[in-house]
Amino acid sequence: MIRHLAIVGATGAVGREVCAIITEGRIRVDRLTLLASSRSVGTRIEVAGRSFEVAETTERGFEGVQYAIFSAGADRARLFAPAAVKAGATVVDNSSAFRMDPDTPLVVPEINPDDARRHRGIISVPNCSAIILAMPVWPLHRVNRVRRIVVSTYQAASGAGAAAMEELRTQTADHLAGRKVTPRVFPHPIAFNLFSHNTAIGDDGYNVEERKVIEEMQKIFHEPHLAIAPTCIRVPVLRAHSESVNLTFERPITPQEVREILSKAPGVQLVDDVSANRFPMPIDASGRDQCLVGRIRQDISQPDGRGIQLFVCGDQLRKGAALNAVQIIELLESMKP
Repeated sequence: MIRHLAIVGATGAVGREVCAIITEGRIRVDRLTLLASSRSVGTRIEVAGRSFEVAETTERGFEGVQYAIFSAGADRARLFAPAAVKAGATVVDNSSAFRMDPDTPLVVPEINPDDARRHRGIISVPNCSAIILAMPVWPLHRVNRVRRIVVSTYQAASGAGAAAMEELRTQTADHLAGRKVTPRVFPHPIAFNLFSHNTAIGDDGYNVEERKVIEEMQKIFHEPHLAIAPTCIRVPVLRAHSESVNLTFERPITPQEVREILSKAPGVQLVDDVSANRFPMPIDASGRDQCLVGRIRQDISQPDGRGIQLFVCGDQLRKGAALNAVQIIELLESMKP
């Protein structure tokens, strides 16, 4: 039983998903505090059959809080997470604010649970694309070291929040009705379109999202020299990200060996029905805790047998954010003497 849990950013897409997970009974919470910006004060959210009123996030709002899940963006995390820690809370942060801080663990419980032990009050949840990539790659890496990853992501509107999801719905309706489509959340039309992930591009040609995938995978795996080449694309899918992954291993490996390893991997579900031509799809991954993995095949461009291609779909709001945060709290609770 969690004595007192605070959710910062409770009215956003990830915050509401945390509330849904609590309602499902994944964790039991004695006292729940819902926090958001001043715009959302007074909003009521039903959680586990009880109605809660959203309060404004302030530095004084964390008294008595045991755990605080932050899902309010990097700026809000930098502003309020230290106050929560000072008040005695352990912060699990979904933003990018502390991910690459060497003193802050970056944790996926199925992969690097022991890293959580060294936290100093804050534990970061990795970027959603990094989590969804890491889930099938890590169990393979443990058996046969991965030397190189080439990944193309197809990222749903959910990755940009509730307003972006609504923009996809609105633009789709407008387009089908012949009305003018006007982007507001995204820089380009999202309905019936796709475009390079809308983050700033650095001098090396990689955007911020792609840089996150590289750096966070290396940190999670404790492999600072792991070669990763990502291309991140926004697609007109409501929720659940997809990724096309090409792996180069240290030693030869067969598709059947990959299937056997992944069939036993926690948090992963094989969807690899060749005869029915059915493989992972975001529509099937939406609302699911597991990352769906399939389309497993030998990379015939690597004649030495060290190359494997696969396709993965994972719900960005669940395993890519809210569920991973809840799992970290479960992990911390299990570590108590």
